[in-house]
Amino acid sequence: MQFTGGKRRKLRLAGDQRNACYPHSLQFYLQPPTENISLREFENLAIDRVKLLKSVENLGVSYVKGTEQYQSKLEAEIRKLKFSYRENLEDEYEPRRRDHISHFILRLAYCQSEDLRRWFIQQEMDLLRFRFNILPKDKIQNFLKDSHLQFEAISDEEKSLREQEIIASSPSLSGVQLETESVYKIPFADALDLFRGRKVYLEDGFAYVPLKDIVAIILNEFRAKLSKALALTARSLPAVQSDERLQPLLNHLSHSYTGQDYSMQGNTGKISLDQIDSLSTKSFPPCMRQLHKALRENHHLRHGGRMQYGLFLKGIGLTLEQALQFWKQEFIRGKMDPDKFDRGYSYNIRHSFGKEGKRTDYTPFSCLKIILTNPPSQGDYHGCPFRHSDPELLKQKLQTYKISPGGINQILDLVKGTHYQVACQKYFEMTHNVDDCGFSLSHPNQFFLESQRILNGGKDIKKESTQPEPQAKPSVQKLKDSSSALASLNSSLEMDMEGLEDF
Repeated sequence: MQFTGGKRRKLRLAGDQRNACYPHSLQFYLQPPTENISLREFENLAIDRVKLLKSVENLGVSYVKGTEQYQSKLEAEIRKLKFSYRENLEDEYEPRRRDHISHFILRLAYCQSEDLRRWFIQQEMDLLRFRFNILPKDKIQNFLKDSHLQFEAISDEEKSLREQEIIASSPSLSGVQLETESVYKIPFADALDLFRGRKVYLEDGFAYVPLKDIVAIILNEFRAKLSKALALTARSLPAVQSDERLQPLLNHLSHSYTGQDYSMQGNTGKISLDQIDSLSTKSFPPCMRQLHKALRENHHLRHGGRMQYGLFLKGIGLTLEQALQFWKQEFIRGKMDPDKFDRGYSYNIRHSFGKEGKRTDYTPFSCLKIILTNPPSQGDYHGCPFRHSDPELLKQKLQTYKISPGGINQILDLVKGTHYQVACQKYFEMTHNVDDCGFSLSHPNQFFLESQRILNGGKDIKKESTQPEPQAKPSVQKLKDSSSALASLNSSLEMDMEGLEDF
């Protein structure tokens, strides 16, 4: 694949040629793309693929894989991001092309560590499983052939000869079902997982696998091929990273946040300082709730906590003047001299609002940034409680938040599986008494806006100095283009380096 700074030259292919390039809605990605693409398209495809795989991860934890609800929600996500998902749709060339190229771009970003490779492989496997499950039966054999899988469906005569043995090895398969079910003759070595579970009939070194069980074997093959491909990609990565156009994108892509940046809100100035205590218990995510509690109790936060909490408050609507007043009042309660605050902290608060230094309007931290960077040490209160808290301490904290014992167990199970954002999403659903919040949580300010939308019926936030009940504007998930997302990320990185150590 080659990259250019200008517009990508569109390939003009006849209908048959286009179909030959991508004959199916799913593939094993055996051949890398060879066309020229622009850097902007490279960036856009990478960001969209990350969004898709994160949706696959969130839905896989929130719903049982393979259920109708899981299938319909994942199909909606794929359709929204314009990737391929279903056979027999008209004009599928462009979605399949996007799918092909974006997969190989993310190989470059996710081959760099064992954790990244493991995550990438799991999400790609889940995506392949979804697509295979909706693949028409008359297309399966061609897909297997195109994927270099030598799995042949046996004839009806062979199937009837072995009917009793196949049914006996597959308890969920009845004789009536077997009549309409394809059975594949597969080398024994390719069906070891089914053999270990005693779920397959063996004869003369071959396994006879019904269609409903073949997906496990296909996924094993896919995992093995993709794992080997990622290892090869990692070895050649230094040559790719020498391209200064690609290195920043690849380095940050796996940890980048691709949603709304919450730096410019329509509700700026509509939150009063008197409302913050009430809002902290009703609409703050646990990470900000614990920071607010620590600030009120200790009248001070360390550098990491001030950065994380200060930008969050900016994102929910505090103006620069309100922020200066809020922090000054709290620090003075901790016996700090007002002049010392003005000298040591005011500059950095103005800096975070883009009024000093480079005049950069810094954005609130996303969940990914909080989880992956600057872990808290003793005496700190920043970070993600689901990621950085001891499980027993987290359990006690959830009990004080009035979460039911069953709900606590669900959250702790998600934390144990390292699904920290989904655990926070589950907390949201339990504290707001909803079965399905209807969004994938990726930002503390998103948590706040969605909470306000539920609590106040989708009305705009109104400033009420005497009433501690704000009203919120509905959260609209505006997905910025790739360059905006990366600009937001780079802005956050600059903030770490620009000298806010005293703030």
